[in-house]
Amino acid sequence: MARIGGLPIFMAVVISALISIWRVPPMAGWLLSLMLCAGVAFVGGIVEDYTGNVSALRRLILTMAAALLGYFLLDAKLDRIDFPFSSWRIMYIWVAVPLTVLAVAGIANAINIIDGFNGLASVVTICMLISLGYVAWQVGDVFVLVAALMVAGATAGFLIWNYPVGLIFLGDGGAYFIGFMLGELALLLVMRNPEVSTWYAALLLIYPAFETIFSAYRRMFLRGKSPAMPDGIHLHSLIFRRIVQWAVGRKEARALMRRNSLTSPYLWMFSLMAVIPATVFWKDTGVLIFFCLLFVVSYVWLYARIVRFKSPRWLILRKKD
Repeated sequence: MARIGGLPIFMAVVISALISIWRVPPMAGWLLSLMLCAGVAFVGGIVEDYTGNVSALRRLILTMAAALLGYFLLDAKLDRIDFPFSSWRIMYIWVAVPLTVLAVAGIANAINIIDGFNGLASVVTICMLISLGYVAWQVGDVFVLVAALMVAGATAGFLIWNYPVGLIFLGDGGAYFIGFMLGELALLLVMRNPEVSTWYAALLLIYPAFETIFSAYRRMFLRGKSPAMPDGIHLHSLIFRRIVQWAVGRKEARALMRRNSLTSPYLWMFSLMAVIPATVFWKDTGVLIFFCLLFVVSYVWLYARIVRFKSPRWLILRKKD
């Protein structure tokens, strides 16, 4: 199966950016800088898709380099953390730079991790990008609005060919590109507009971010393995094996394809538990923190129930022969 879905997405965004520059010339510097940074993150993934010779570490380093480039070209930096009644300003560059690089590169890597089933990463990121566009519109940030809708539209075009039947896959190139754009735009929106709480970005991106953190914890402390070593017990993998399998009993290709397509909607709905409150309460720091904690507790509870073969009954589909 072709794993180069990232290439048409990248090309569509580049073409959209050029059209936007032609129509609104003042955005030229911002959009060209953004595409240059995103291109650095994209190249490692797409080369891996074609050759299979680019290690995960090298792809991560390239994504970190892209985030560092964005720090200087776009002034995309994490310089504050909001609290209910105050904000903590990050004044020192030696603190701001590592936090910025880790945050953006971490989200790009996280999108690659959740890209496990047809339409899963695509729909999740489309919802997040639409939320970014909505909040950007609320605060009048035209650049983030345009960029978010460009990536969302390009990803939606890819989704037609990826769900429910996976005729083409997102691949590492697509996952790293979309993930980088998502992390970079979320950072830009929050830092360019102080009225948007930093916890908006945290809650918006919490599903892929916490999936990555929890996976690293599980591998290191529970299984005694390297956090970079892949495994098959992510939340979406468990839902596929222990819940959706009851809906499709046969093992023929058509049945397995149907099982694959039934897995993603579970995670779409789960991610909306974060995306919807983030979009509604984008400037209410206290409420956003509460929903972040609620999501973490819900994730751990659901994961523990499924891994112990005690899946909630409302999740289990009726088995069909």
